[in-house]
Amino acid sequence: MATDDSSTKDRASNPTRRGRRRMTGKERREQLLDIGRALFAERGFEGTSVEEIAAKAGVSKPVVYEHFGGKEGLYAVVVDREMRRLLDMVTGALTGGHPRELLEQAAFALLDYIEQYTDGFRILVRDSPVAQSTGTFASLISDIATQVEDILGLEFKARGFDPKLAPLYAQALVGMVALTGQWWLNARKPNKSEVAAHLVNLAWHGLDGLEPRPRLIGHRRS
Repeated sequence: MATDDSSTKDRASNPTRRGRRRMTGKERREQLLDIGRALFAERGFEGTSVEEIAAKAGVSKPVVYEHFGGKEGLYAVVVDREMRRLLDMVTGALTGGHPRELLEQAAFALLDYIEQYTDGFRILVRDSPVAQSTGTFASLISDIATQVEDILGLEFKARGFDPKLAPLYAQALVGMVALTGQWWLNARKPNKSEVAAHLVNLAWHGLDGLEPRPRLIGHRRS
């Protein structure tokens, strides 16, 4: 009896007919996080549905619920990851040196994050504006300010200033950089190094002593 090889060959040449490798639970979770992150960045929390997340992942809604309990759980994991990433980038950049260089390092770290993880920054600022007293981004800025506060406290004490004022100045400096970063998210002009230089110019010299052509003193130039 003759055999028909055509169906066998067709299955071999068509991956979809052979069947796809089933994702592991960890792989599926990461896939859902990536899809959710992109949708939350584009449409915000309210504008994103579990149905759309599931459809883009090629799964049913119960799979999303199984991994995260719902849209809220998925969003919480996405936000937590972005908060930790930004905080790690900023605190990791504060490697010491001259106080003015520390300001440069903090400014570059935030601008680096915006440039490299644009979707993440959009999520943080879209649903938790910087101006809010509570919420994810405001909480994150407060955490970063606490790191800066310790550095300023030592500098204030060494220079004969009241170290009790360090928290106030830390909030002011970090808030200035954060709000400028939110503006630069869409403007993207001037370039990153120029934005950092002008931020430090204002923070270091004040309005009365602004340099017309501010320069960077650290090793970063871009």
